[in-house]
Amino acid sequence: MGIAEHQVRAAELLRAAGILPVVTVHTLDQARAVSAALLEGGLPAIELTLRTPVAMDALAMLKRELPGVVVGAGTVLTVEQMQQSIDAGADFLVTPGTPAHMADALAAAPLPVVPGAASPTELLALYARGFRVCKLFPATAVGGLAMIKGLAGPVPELKLCPTGGITEDSAAEYLEQKNVLCIGGSWMVPGNWIADGAWDKVRDAAAGAAKIVARVRGH
Repeated sequence: MGIAEHQVRAAELLRAAGILPVVTVHTLDQARAVSAALLEGGLPAIELTLRTPVAMDALAMLKRELPGVVVGAGTVLTVEQMQQSIDAGADFLVTPGTPAHMADALAAAPLPVVPGAASPTELLALYARGFRVCKLFPATAVGGLAMIKGLAGPVPELKLCPTGGITEDSAAEYLEQKNVLCIGGSWMVPGNWIADGAWDKVRDAAAGAAKIVARVRGH
């Protein structure tokens, strides 16, 4: 499969997710429990950030133990991290930003990729390389809904996963945009809930997020 096919698959994964929890864990037990709670609440896909030493092991463990969870490797900053994520079994890759050397590597990756960008120029550069699904990050800081609506006219084929600053209160309005496949958020997985093992709160917040997706999309 080439980039075109992988981008179609990326779009399918994100649309199926609707809301993508951005998860940061410090232990394997946290990764296991939070993913199970999210799945139980109705959010079957996560973006597992590579911000902690345990993240790569957690990714591999989740793919072995919780096959029902779609795991994206997030905060992929280097080609080495990209390859490690692929080797660990990631279902897709997400970057916060995409310098040229990373764009080249991601375009050749053997799985779906959601490259990050913060400006129309960056998004158009990715579009020119064949990417049709991108992460807008940090979404609210770079214009939020106004930016997304502004992009819909000149590049309607470009679909977005805005992430950064989106809350439960603003989620629906983002999802209603015709060029938004999915939104990323962390309101259902705050660090203190994960640290405290408050998995019932995670489950309930995930259920609330899933209801937002269903309501917006008429399910």
